[in-house]
Amino acid sequence: MITISESAQSHFVKLLEQQAEGTSIRVFVVNPGTASAECGVSYCPADAVEPEDIEIKFEHFSAYIDAESKPFLEEAEIDFVTDQMGSQLTLKAPNAKLRKVADDAPLFERIDYFIKAEVNPQLAGHGGECTLMEITEDGYAVLQFGGGCNGCSQIDVTVKDGIERQLIELMGDEIKGVKDATEHKRGEHSYY
Repeated sequence: MITISESAQSHFVKLLEQQAEGTSIRVFVVNPGTASAECGVSYCPADAVEPEDIEIKFEHFSAYIDAESKPFLEEAEIDFVTDQMGSQLTLKAPNAKLRKVADDAPLFERIDYFIKAEVNPQLAGHGGECTLMEITEDGYAVLQFGGGCNGCSQIDVTVKDGIERQLIELMGDEIKGVKDATEHKRGEHSYY
């Protein structure tokens, strides 16, 4: 579930030595499954452990996760990195904003997850976004673009060379391609 590097474990041990006996750490997600999701790590005194908490035991301490945060912390990694700029604890939780779907989930859910987790973060850098509207009976994912993507001169490249190519690679024979249902209108909102 959560990977904590050796250097991060050593860092936590040093911090916990300065706390009350029995104190552990808690890893959590505030606003899980939303665009405003934030991950964090805090001290967890022994009397703050809830019965439904999940305990992950390490050699010198335990990490606790509340049941609501658990699915959003799948594949999370905590590391402690030291470089010329100093030291810092890093927490990467790729599923914090969006709960990961199972490999055998319905096709619509898997494509929707791919759009939200992989495509939209890239489009957001250009002020754009896209939404999966439907999957046609003949195997095409129909997308609606908004924001900076609406009217962008590069939309065909984004759809065919980007999203469609990746989806076919990921989904294989389950998907034939991507169709753009957007009525594109150029304007100040357009990225290009």
